[in-house]
Amino acid sequence: MKRTGELSGIKLSRAEISKIITEQKKVFPGDFALQQVHIARKIIAKEAEKAGMDYVEYIMYCDRLEQESASK
Repeated sequence: MKRTGELSGIKLSRAEISKIITEQKKVFPGDFALQQVHIARKIIAKEAEKAGMDYVEYIMYCDRLEQESASK
């Protein structure tokens, strides 16, 4: 199944993503894997905030959208 990264239609600007990346590189210097995990978590949290949902609610929402699109 192909993922487009646009399940919810909520997008962060390049500036927002760059800020998250820069912050996480400072918090976890020298640990690329940990940076990546926290960057992903922060992006999801920011998207959830923009959607007016909490973190878990947003993940469940995206999962539901993906399941619906896969069944079409």
